[in-house]
Amino acid sequence: MRISYLLALATLATPWISPAQAEEAPAWTVTKNIAFVSDYYARGVSQSWHKPAVQGGFDVAHSSGFYAGMWGSSISPQTYVDSTTEIDVYAGYNGSVPWVENLGWTTGVIGYIYPGGNWNKCPSCTLADGVTRVTSNQRFDTYEANIGLTYGWLSAKGSITLSDWYGANKTTGFDEGSKGTTYLEVNANYPLPWYDLTLVAHAGILNVTSRVTPGAYGVFDAGRGIPDYQDYKIGLSKVFNGGPANGLNLGVYYVGASDKGYWSGQGFGGSSFNGGTGSKDLTDNRFIISASGTF
Repeated sequence: MRISYLLALATLATPWISPAQAEEAPAWTVTKNIAFVSDYYARGVSQSWHKPAVQGGFDVAHSSGFYAGMWGSSISPQTYVDSTTEIDVYAGYNGSVPWVENLGWTTGVIGYIYPGGNWNKCPSCTLADGVTRVTSNQRFDTYEANIGLTYGWLSAKGSITLSDWYGANKTTGFDEGSKGTTYLEVNANYPLPWYDLTLVAHAGILNVTSRVTPGAYGVFDAGRGIPDYQDYKIGLSKVFNGGPANGLNLGVYYVGASDKGYWSGQGFGGSSFNGGTGSKDLTDNRFIISASGTF
């Protein structure tokens, strides 16, 4: 349920507002959300080391199309050393194309922030000589700009990093800086005629502008040093209306990516950055279950 605090205050302070004015849609709306997922996959990559995660956030929107919000999730320090939380802060505008029915647009910026996370805290980031380690004060924080289109139940969006992609640059074992990394995606949320189910589908392409320097972190073949991939997601979701589960959104999805080896247990991205010899295939195909609510 959306609540307008500004409208409530205005109604109390100005009781002479006419009924017609009081029934107008509020200029500002605030919504909050919370979710539990069996595995936090973002763009085809597990951020929680294949473990469950708890998530939540809030959004503020204006009738002009402006929006802003904050969202967070638990993550694994195996990937983001010394950080157990991802915090996303974002803002932008949504609008419609008046001469094309059901066609909308969106543009915005987003920051992915990992409190405490830093490459120089990575005990497993030992260079090929076995001695030199990453010592640069390079955080994992990443900032993007995006633009997209929506048409009914279809949407497409392109994102480009305004900073290095999760700190990938020459000081962290890559051949160059990764600013300008792109992610292109298409999404579908098609309402099915049965049981209020929605068919959810997604496909994306990541193109990182840098590669792991050959020999920097041991011996990686061409694929295992290249983080580019194509990812996918398909599944069903259902929102319950009425009863004790009112507002609950349940989803079951099949996710994965066509990684060439970088995110595998033998690649750089699939290695534990938090010490030890642990590794996992962070893009393997699997079913994800989610339960969320918005209020």
